[in-house]
This record gives sequence, structure tokens and C-alpha cells, in this order.
Amino acid sequence: MLIVMDRDATDAQIQAVVAKIESLGFEAQPMPGGERVAIAILRNPGPVDPALFVDMPGVIQAIPVSRPYKLVSREMNREDTVIHLPGLDLGRGHFVVIAGPCAVESETQAMTIALSVKAAGAQIFRGGAYKPRTSPYSYQGMEKAGLKILKRVREETGLLIVTEAVDQESLKLVAEYADIIQIGARNMQNFSLLRCAGRTRKPVMLKRGMYATLDEWFMAAEYIMSEGNSQVILCERGVRTIGEHARNLLDLATIPVVHRESHLPIIADPSHAAGRRDLVAPLARAAVAAGADGLMIEVHHEPEKAMSDGAQSLYPDQFHTLMKEIKGLNPGGW
Repeated sequence: MLIVMDRDATDAQIQAVVAKIESLGFEAQPMPGGERVAIAILRNPGPVDPALFVDMPGVIQAIPVSRPYKLVSREMNREDTVIHLPGLDLGRGHFVVIAGPCAVESETQAMTIALSVKAAGAQIFRGGAYKPRTSPYSYQGMEKAGLKILKRVREETGLLIVTEAVDQESLKLVAEYADIIQIGARNMQNFSLLRCAGRTRKPVMLKRGMYATLDEWFMAAEYIMSEGNSQVILCERGVRTIGEHARNLLDLATIPVVHRESHLPIIADPSHAAGRRDLVAPLARAAVAAGADGLMIEVHHEPEKAMSDGAQSLYPDQFHTLMKEIKGLNPGGW
């Protein structure tokens, strides 16, 4: 349930509603909006009687929420969420491009690619310091040394940083070094990690699991938000399919559906969906046309030598061309 307060409601009236919710054994989460405060009721095992709240001073409405996910739902927040980053916003018309290699391999490699993608117009640099791989014998990343390289990239280029946390130990370090914490597809339902990411209060980019339904994805985001962190970015990176023409199926239908069902911003990762370089640009353009709030693109100056995912990484000149095409499709969102 969502308790909507009058725009002139006092702090004392808001706290009285919070106290009432907690006295019933539930959790209250105030959600300040542009004009008024709403208070979400969480952890209630069943329906809550609106009559308990509608006559309280300062309350104008008690709205039942029909979705199993509450904080994520459009019913809970009619306004699109904007992710506020240092010098940059994402969502509600603010389009963002994230670009960089799959993995940080060296300072020279990371800096070379970062300077190139920045020149093309990217605002955020991606690069994995921790790499969860299918094979235990594959490259696993530079770990803390990679995070230190990412820090130097930010200092030298001004690009913000997003990188993945793979467990609670790496999460602490990623939260220290990165501007956005990435939770990868394999960890989408690692609920203890999601809760810990929520407690960091840093923006979290949550990738959709390879077999996840939208409701499962939304519920994963709910874990993060239930810890008080509203700065969640959803990332569609493709789901498994029977076809062999691409690594995954980029589910473009999720983009308008997410905008309808949730207030959270959604970006697309065509690189991991495609698994091959020649499909990345067409899928990226399609995602922009479908209404994505941003893109995450893998770029490498020497993809044939990349430690991971070289086959799907664009060359810098290809990325420059793609950026020009994207700006033509979305000229007002930068």
C-alpha cells in the first residue's frame, strides 16, 4: 500500500503515519516526491485496510498496490526515476552511453580505450576488474589492481566508472572505487548481494538474468530498493534462445514494458546480446528506437588480443560511427 500525504503535511504528521505502520509490524519507507511525500508499506503479508490511515491528519489517499514488487512499480511512483551521478543524470530524457572493454587488462589498454570512447561522446567508462566466467580457467580479472586502474582512468579523463561486483567482498571495494555498481546477470538472484548493494546507497545497475522473467527481474530490483536505495538502473542484456545466430536474444519488448510497469530507467547492452561485432550497431540503434535510456557498448582497440569477449567488441572507429548514428536517432537526449 502507498500512503499519499498532502503537499502541506508536516514532518510530525509524516512521522505519525510511519509510527502507525511500524506499530502494525510492517516497514515504512517514506518516498519524497516533487510535490508531496508518499509512504510505502512494506513486508505486509496481506492486504492492509486503508481505513487505518485515511482519517489521519495530513493523509489524502491510501492506494493499494497490486504488484508483488512495490517500490519498483509504476503504481508506487508515477514519475520516472532520474539517476543523479556526478555531473550527469540518467533517465527521464537524459540519455547516457557507457563504453569500454569487457575487462581491464592493463593501464595502457584501459586509458587508450577510455580516451577514444570519450572523444566519441561516451560519458561513462565500463571495464571489469572482477570477471565471473563460465570456465574457472578463463581470465578472472585484475581485481583490486584493476579498480585502481579504473580510478586513474576517471582522474585522467573525467569519465565516470561502472564495474561489476561479484560477491560481498568485492562489493566493498567496487563501492569505494566506482560511481555505479554493476550486478551481473549471473548474480541477479544473489539476494544477499542485492541487499548489500542496496545498503551502499550508490547507484546500482542490475542486469537481467539469462533466463529471468520480467517479474523476477523486478523482484531482484525490489531487494535493492527495500534497503533504501532508490538509485537502480535496469539493464537488458539478452536472454537465452534456441537460435545460434547470436549469443542471446536482445528482448527489445522489455524496454517499453519496463517504462509502462516501472519508474526505473532501463538501458540496453547489445554487445552481450549479440556476441558478435557485426550485430552490435543494428541492435544498439533498435534499442534507442525502442526508448532505451542508455546503451552499454564494449569497445577494444585490439579486440583480437582481448582477454575476454573480443569477438563482440567494436573497434574505436566503429564506435565513433555508431555514436553519430545514435545522436541522429536521439538528438535531444544528450
